[in-house]
Amino acid sequence: MDERQRIQQVLSGNTSAFTYFVETYQDMAFTIAYRICDNMQDAEDVVQESFVKAYRNLHAYRGDGKFSTWLYRIVYNVAVTHAKSRLRLSEHEKEIDDASLFSQTDLQLSPEAIDEQREIVAHVLDLMPKSDALILTLYYMEDNSVKEIANIIGLNEPNVKVKLHRARKLFKEKFIACYGETEKELQLQQ
Repeated sequence: MDERQRIQQVLSGNTSAFTYFVETYQDMAFTIAYRICDNMQDAEDVVQESFVKAYRNLHAYRGDGKFSTWLYRIVYNVAVTHAKSRLRLSEHEKEIDDASLFSQTDLQLSPEAIDEQREIVAHVLDLMPKSDALILTLYYMEDNSVKEIANIIGLNEPNVKVKLHRARKLFKEKFIACYGETEKELQLQQ
C-alpha cells in the first residue's frame, strides 16, 4: 500500500492508519527538531505537536510532492516557532544531549567504527550553527534533494545550494580543528 492510499484511509476515518507515518518519519522529524531546538525534551514536544498538526491538516496535503517533505516542513515551522518562544522565555538555558540518529550504509566498517563515526559527526554538527547542521542532516542523512530542502526550510533552491556549500566547508573546518585531520586524510576516509 502506498502513502496516498494510507492518507485516504486516514481521511476516511481509519485513524490508526496514521501510525504508519509516525513510525516511518519520527526519527528524522526528531533530528530536525533537535537540530533547531538543541534540547531533547523540546524536540520531543515539537515532534509530537508536529504529528498532531499533520494529522489535523492531512486534508490540506495536496500530494504534489513527497509526504515527507510536507511533514518535515511542518516540523521545521513548529520547531522554529518553539525555539523562538523558548529563547524569549530563557536566554541561555540549554541542555545539550548527544543525539546521533544518522544512517550508516558502509557495511565494511565494524559496529564500533560506525558508532565512533556517528559520534564524531554528531559532535561536529553540534559545533555548527543550527541551520547549517540541519541542511547537512537533511541532505546527507535523509537524502533530501535541494528542492525538497528548499520546501522544508522555506528558501529558494539557489539559496539552499549556497548554504549547503558553506555548511560543507564549515563542517570540514570544524572537523579538522577538532580531530586534527588533514585534508588528504579526510579524502582517504571517504
